[in-house]
Amino acid sequence: MRNILLGAVLTFVIIFGLRYCEHQQDEREQLDAQSALLEKEIKNVGKLIVTEGNYAQVFTYEDWKKFYVDIFSARKKALVVVNAKATVAYDLSLVETEIDTETKTVTIISIPEPELTINPDFEYYDVQQDYLNQFEASDYNKIKNRVSKQLEEKIRASELMGNAENRLISELQKLYLLTKSMGWTLQYQQQVIDSEATWKAIKP
Repeated sequence: MRNILLGAVLTFVIIFGLRYCEHQQDEREQLDAQSALLEKEIKNVGKLIVTEGNYAQVFTYEDWKKFYVDIFSARKKALVVVNAKATVAYDLSLVETEIDTETKTVTIISIPEPELTINPDFEYYDVQQDYLNQFEASDYNKIKNRVSKQLEEKIRASELMGNAENRLISELQKLYLLTKSMGWTLQYQQQVIDSEATWKAIKP
């Protein structure tokens, strides 16, 4: 009788052990599958986010040269019309993430800086130049450098950068929705992203 009871207990322990191992294996496989899915979705999000804007501006370039103790002078001037296309891009393939299957947490480690590209088209009107002070290649380079610098300052202060950032946040919200649907936690800058509005409170 004692042997039968001992055998029954031993059988129960073995069955329970096998069931427990199967449960642990299933849970592990589920976590691995979720981790693989998250990695795949993060790669899918990793595309270039681009915002475009067109700008037009008019500049006046003028240069004077003086001779003979400022008695004589020679002038050159031009009206410069600039039409520029500007793009702001985030290369999300450079987003660094870390997946912790133990805590079911996805951590965004870093987000790339926005890339501003400006393609200006220069047109010159009302070009005037004296014989002793004529336009040279260095003048056109000077105009392009000066105009490009002013355009960049203007564009960085415009709504274009903010629009690009909003598109970035909108794209990253896909990660939040995905992790939330799977019961995982998304965090960035040591802060848990627990709502779509949280992104707007964090500066990417």
